[in-house]
Amino acid sequence: MAESLAEHERILQEIESTDTACVGPTLRSVYDDQPNAHQRFMEKLDACIRNHDREIEKMCNFHHQGFVDAITELLKVRADAGKLKVQVTDTNRRLQDAGKEVIAQTEEIIRCRIQQRNITTVVEKLQLCLPVLEMYSKLKEQMNVKRYYSALKTMEQLENTYLPRVSQYRFCQIMIENLPKLREEIKEISMSDLKDFLESIRKHSDKIGETAMKQAQQQKTFNTVLQKQNNVNYGKNMYVINGRVPEPKYEITSKRTLEEEDEHEEEVLTAHDLVDFSPVYRCLHIYSVLGDGETFENYYRKQRRKQARLVLQPQSSMHETVEGYRRYFSQIVGFFVVEDHILHVTQGLVTRAYTDELWNMALSKIIAVLRTHSSYCTDPDLVLELKNLIVVFADTLQGYGFPVNRLFDLLFEIRDQYNETLLKKWTGLFRDIFEADNYSPIPVANEEEYKIVISKFPFQDPELDKSFPKKLPMSQSVPQIYIQVKEFIYASLKFSESLHRSSTEIDDMLRKSTNLLLTRTLSSCLQNLIKKPHIGLTELVQIIINTTHLEQACKYLEDFITNITNISQETVHTARLYGLSTFKDARHAAEGEIYTKLNQKIDEFIQLADYDWTMSEPAGRASGYLMDLINFLRSTFQVFTHLPGKVAQTACMSACQHLSTTLMQMLLDSELKQISMGAVQQFNLDVIQCELFASSEPVPGFHGDTLQLAFIDLRQLLDLFMVWDWSTYLADYGQPTSKYLRVNPSTALTLLEKMKETSKKNNIFAQFRKNDRDKQKLIETVVKQLRSLVNGMSQHT
Repeated sequence: MAESLAEHERILQEIESTDTACVGPTLRSVYDDQPNAHQRFMEKLDACIRNHDREIEKMCNFHHQGFVDAITELLKVRADAGKLKVQVTDTNRRLQDAGKEVIAQTEEIIRCRIQQRNITTVVEKLQLCLPVLEMYSKLKEQMNVKRYYSALKTMEQLENTYLPRVSQYRFCQIMIENLPKLREEIKEISMSDLKDFLESIRKHSDKIGETAMKQAQQQKTFNTVLQKQNNVNYGKNMYVINGRVPEPKYEITSKRTLEEEDEHEEEVLTAHDLVDFSPVYRCLHIYSVLGDGETFENYYRKQRRKQARLVLQPQSSMHETVEGYRRYFSQIVGFFVVEDHILHVTQGLVTRAYTDELWNMALSKIIAVLRTHSSYCTDPDLVLELKNLIVVFADTLQGYGFPVNRLFDLLFEIRDQYNETLLKKWTGLFRDIFEADNYSPIPVANEEEYKIVISKFPFQDPELDKSFPKKLPMSQSVPQIYIQVKEFIYASLKFSESLHRSSTEIDDMLRKSTNLLLTRTLSSCLQNLIKKPHIGLTELVQIIINTTHLEQACKYLEDFITNITNISQETVHTARLYGLSTFKDARHAAEGEIYTKLNQKIDEFIQLADYDWTMSEPAGRASGYLMDLINFLRSTFQVFTHLPGKVAQTACMSACQHLSTTLMQMLLDSELKQISMGAVQQFNLDVIQCELFASSEPVPGFHGDTLQLAFIDLRQLLDLFMVWDWSTYLADYGQPTSKYLRVNPSTALTLLEKMKETSKKNNIFAQFRKNDRDKQKLIETVVKQLRSLVNGMSQHT
């Protein structure tokens, strides 16, 4: 019981000291306790409440008087408070009336301050925006005056510096949106300018190249003049021609050239003077600023490659004139001069590797084009002009740092073609000289004419006879041929100039080309001349004399080349001229043609023979055709006095042998069926005239009866039949000492059978005369013996 009271006491204390929101758990503990605990707790609670009421009553009783006093004081203050309220209200009214003006002024001040603050803000913002607007205005102005590179720099400043400060404004957004469009516009405009520039340099490339080549040629001419002046001062490279030293005519030329150089020195133009390169610089800078430099470089190189292919494509008729080649070279030089200029004034747009690659491609194409078109050239002057253009072309590009060795190698190929065209041209010249020649010795009326001849041809007169008039042994073609050979050497030398070759190489080239002229061209012309039908014996004799003098002049041609090149003939690698063999071959051909024409002429006379092979008695004199033939031979061999002895002797021996052979063939002709003894006797008279001609020594130099031996076969055959010495012939046949050693049994048999047929027809009644019968039997006996000899010879062989 006591525990429950104590518990209730604790709960009441907890309720009094705890917040009413947390009383729930405490009250729950009352109901969770023992039965009837709630009743007891309520009783305890009522007792506690009564206890508190008593305490409150005591406290109120204690403070009641103070409360009454306070209320009394408040009632006293009420009247004073009403008065104070009236005063305060009046004061407030008066204060409100007085503050209305102040409020109005204050509000005005506030409004002005707000405006002032707004203005300050606007000024500050305008100060930020004005530079942007000024820069944008500047950008527009730069676009209008086409200062695109500056415009891009202005855009860059706007984007990086100015626009970020005022990016919140709408006009800035518009600007920001317009800037990429302006960049694209600048790119398009600059690209259009670049295309115009590319078109411009394509049109002006030939003018640029022409100017560059002209400058290179002027520089080369200037250097050559200086070198020649130095050579004159030191006495070098003096050409000696036929013992005469030509005057240095180029002194006047050199002075004039130097004066021209001085006059034109101020007029030297460069690629930059002829073409405005600012578009390519501007476009390069613009694309670099835009960060698209690689695209620009690729486009530029692609377009220039296309232009290079167009430039390298020649016209189909380029080979017809030198102007076609000059225009072709000028365009190529102009193209690469522009590339070289771009290479040196820009960085990265054109590189050395790119230009080298482009040049190698172009060089291969150029060489192929020149090979093809030069092969069509048949005029040596045009080929020489082409060579000079190639040299200037190569020197010009070499001055810009491009390798040109392959061009000089090509010149050696073209040089062979040049030599071929020269040889064709000189073939015509030689042919004209030979056709115009009268093939008679050169008449010289006085010493002046003699000097004129020897100034053209190194003729050495062995007799040194100065008496005039006189005749030189060679004909007019000899000095003309000699002059033309020297002209050929000069023409060949012209091509060898400026090839950057040593004197030894030039000397070797000159000698080789001269050898070709002598061994091929001149030799061919001589051979054709000799074979022409209208060339007679007199002309052939003169040709032999001419070739002899030309052969002797070959050493002077070698000296002529030596004086030009200053290369001694004793040098190990120096080639020799083959003129000796050329003229010897021509002379041998002429000699052979003389033999042939003599034989043909003899055949023509023989065809005039009109023998009566059945005559009973000879005419008593030689046949007319044979006497005409002998007279012709005598007059012909008189012309041979100027020929070398062996040639005249060989011709004479050949003529006599051919005459003997032809007469023998006439006797043995198969169509000739019968021959009388009278015809044999007449034939013998003709052979006697031939032997008399041979013994008269028509050509000096024969020993004894050498020339008469040409008719020995005929003589022994005719003697055999004239004497009718068959017993001796048959007895001595085969003996070295036989009187009729040169008579062949078959020959004798053929002739005897022809005579046998004649005897049968002419002596129909011979059987009635004993002598004729005996002669007929003898002939038959001899015929049988001869046949046995012929059969024995055939079986033995």
